[in-house]
Amino acid sequence: MSILGVFLKPMTEELGWQRSEFFYSQTVGQFLFACVGFFIGVYVDRLGARPLMLVGVVFLSGTLFLVSEVDTLWQWIVLRGLFFTIGAALVGNLVVNVTIAKWFVEKRGRAIGIASMGVSLAGVVWPPLMVAVTDEFGWRTAWRLLAVIALVLIVPAAMVMRRAPEDHGLHPDGKNNIEVAEGGAASAVADFANSLTRREALRTQTLYLLILSFGVAAVGVMVVLTQTIPFLTDEGFSRRTASIMTASMSFPALVSKPIWGLVIEKTEPRPIAAIGFLLSAIATIIILFAVEEANIPLLFSGYVLIGTGFGGHIPISEVIWASYFGRRYLGSVRSVAMPFTFVIGASAPLATAFYYDKVGSYDGAFYTISLLWLLGAILVMLVRDPRMRI
Repeated sequence: MSILGVFLKPMTEELGWQRSEFFYSQTVGQFLFACVGFFIGVYVDRLGARPLMLVGVVFLSGTLFLVSEVDTLWQWIVLRGLFFTIGAALVGNLVVNVTIAKWFVEKRGRAIGIASMGVSLAGVVWPPLMVAVTDEFGWRTAWRLLAVIALVLIVPAAMVMRRAPEDHGLHPDGKNNIEVAEGGAASAVADFANSLTRREALRTQTLYLLILSFGVAAVGVMVVLTQTIPFLTDEGFSRRTASIMTASMSFPALVSKPIWGLVIEKTEPRPIAAIGFLLSAIATIIILFAVEEANIPLLFSGYVLIGTGFGGHIPISEVIWASYFGRRYLGSVRSVAMPFTFVIGASAPLATAFYYDKVGSYDGAFYTISLLWLLGAILVMLVRDPRMRI
């Protein structure tokens, strides 16, 4: 997501596509992800992450390499929209974060916060690197480099994944047998005992409010990640400056994730989520004003603030889902929500690109995502814990 904008102009200019056509693959991929994710969660609960990730990296790395050879739009849609999406689904947040949530209960916030730093680290490292590689060697070489990097990074990570601590005679949060016998694992026991099945979760209002609140917030994240570089270069900023702004957004997201995770362990999650959404909403307006005034320091501040705001999205959302529905059937519950979430977010990059093709500006799209973040803050405050406490 963080590097897609790097390829937009080079690929559309060389291949003669419109920007909206470039994002056809993203929209197709999101809808496919929604369908694939529905089934993946069940297998995460049953088999664990390792076999899924090993299959996924074959799809992911192979597709990234083949993308470097595309010459027609249908090839791009099939490779980036279909096969890449299958690979991404098998190595992505659903598989990884559900596994982490099974291993941690009391320390779940910080664990997911630390693990999800990798998402933001990608935004710091890859945009400037891919801009440099693309400008020097071309976009085809950049895709091939990404294919190799994916293989090198994901295979070792997959090999150390394990389904759940109970499979190995262990306990969540690293508790030993003595601590468990003395009641030190009461939170983990209650979390497991109070877990809701997929069918039970579907009958709760909480599930649908979480889908809506984090779904509309995800629209903003997807638009900002995919459109920042074309947005800023259209406004007269250099590709280097645009990539630096992307990194300045991702770095605070990187360092703030463990902090968001620690905070959510200690307090009620709903207002924390709302604060994160509001920070992103305010930052979007600051960015638009800074672009209009060509004020680079203010623009930098806006991207730092927006990164801080959506840096909490992953740890907060994952902790809320795990805390409200329990860890026993978490993969199944999370995956049943994915079709709804991705249907909400699937059309965001494409709609934004269509808007640009018609209007010639991104301003209206950015005002819209600011309002959606505000709506997400309101909706998340209406969420209630659906479980009966034991």
